[in-house]
Amino acid sequence: MTRKLIALLMTLGVLSTPTVSATQAEDINSFTLDNGMKIMVLEDNSIPNANMYIFWKVGSRNEVPGITGISHFFEHMMFNGSKKFGPKMFDRTMEAAGGANNAYTSEDLTVYTDWFPASGIETIFDLESDRIANLDIDPEMVESERGVVQSERTTGLENSNWRTIQEALKSVAFSAHPYSWSVIGYESDIAAWTLEDLQQYHKTYYAPNNALVVISGDVKLAQVKALADQYFAPIPAQAPPKAVRTVEPEQKGERRVFVKKESVSTPNIMLAYHVPATSHADYYALDLLASMLSEGNSSRFYQSLVDKQLAVAADTYMPMSFDPNLFYILGVANAGVSADTLEHALIEQIDLIASQGVTQQELEKVKNIKLMDFYKTMETINGKANTLGTYELYFGDYTKLFNAPDAYNKVTPADIQRVAQTYLIKANRTVGVLAATEESDK
Repeated sequence: MTRKLIALLMTLGVLSTPTVSATQAEDINSFTLDNGMKIMVLEDNSIPNANMYIFWKVGSRNEVPGITGISHFFEHMMFNGSKKFGPKMFDRTMEAAGGANNAYTSEDLTVYTDWFPASGIETIFDLESDRIANLDIDPEMVESERGVVQSERTTGLENSNWRTIQEALKSVAFSAHPYSWSVIGYESDIAAWTLEDLQQYHKTYYAPNNALVVISGDVKLAQVKALADQYFAPIPAQAPPKAVRTVEPEQKGERRVFVKKESVSTPNIMLAYHVPATSHADYYALDLLASMLSEGNSSRFYQSLVDKQLAVAADTYMPMSFDPNLFYILGVANAGVSADTLEHALIEQIDLIASQGVTQQELEKVKNIKLMDFYKTMETINGKANTLGTYELYFGDYTKLFNAPDAYNKVTPADIQRVAQTYLIKANRTVGVLAATEESDK
């Protein structure tokens, strides 16, 4: 039994024997450069590797009609040449130093991840500072990557029923907030971005005062400070981005959308309920409710839908977000099961929790699953870096990470029933149906 597993079991009250604790809040050091860039450092010499996660506070939430998808586009462009390192040289230089990288774009963030031997840390600072300060927005490269993104959008919708139905449902569930469009953007906007749009977007959102850098692994704080002063500090700050001011109006009645896709073999049903931002006190109860409904063979959906052959699969998803967002439920009907039958079966399970509640035993089971996943993530330097940045941005303070086990543990069956009664109600629901044919009015 690992020390972290023992620590987890102690948190759950299963064990009471004292043990060495995992990463603590006091292990994290942070400093802010004069240009506003915040850098967090976790020294961890468990392996001779390190990482750098750069969280840019920009996602589809920061876009407006006409430039939707531009945040995701920069996830591509940031690898395509700058002043010192030309096109494709970012990857090649990193790989030559023994490193690797990735990136992802969400509704709220664009995050670049670098993993490397600790000996290559200066190379990583050199690479990242160059593309922040001197990204080459070359017209020829822009058109090449524009085509890549257009293809990604087309094939993504063709190959993913989830993406197809979610895109349509979001546009109905949100009437005002920019969460209404998909991260990849509208096809017409992808075709229409101008060089001026791109240059201004990079200048505004890829400014050091709009970034959070998290470095964990076999590094020293003094070493990171010296490299940050050398490579990041000279990059000038910019005027802060405009705040997202739109607040989604309260939904006061069920909304519905149908999407026809001839390749779909059985109907897909997506339910979406408005829920608060991640920083809200109800986050942990909602997260546990999602697991209770769909995680594992003993979950409510598996037992009542999959096991009884009403659905091939049934799942939940609740994205972390800066603003109030959606609690998603997706069910895929079994052969011969109608969209209407599956929809009512999904809603029935939600209504049972709202009306009858859950048992303490059922709640403890999902707490154990959630906490095991949490501690497993915190066992690696990559998991630590990503989680530290996530809590700093979505919860407003990375130290809340270290209260997360207790926050999950404090959730009661009454809390689960309350959030189901509060948020998972018909007036707050949008229903999406994806099927090969639309049911007749007759």
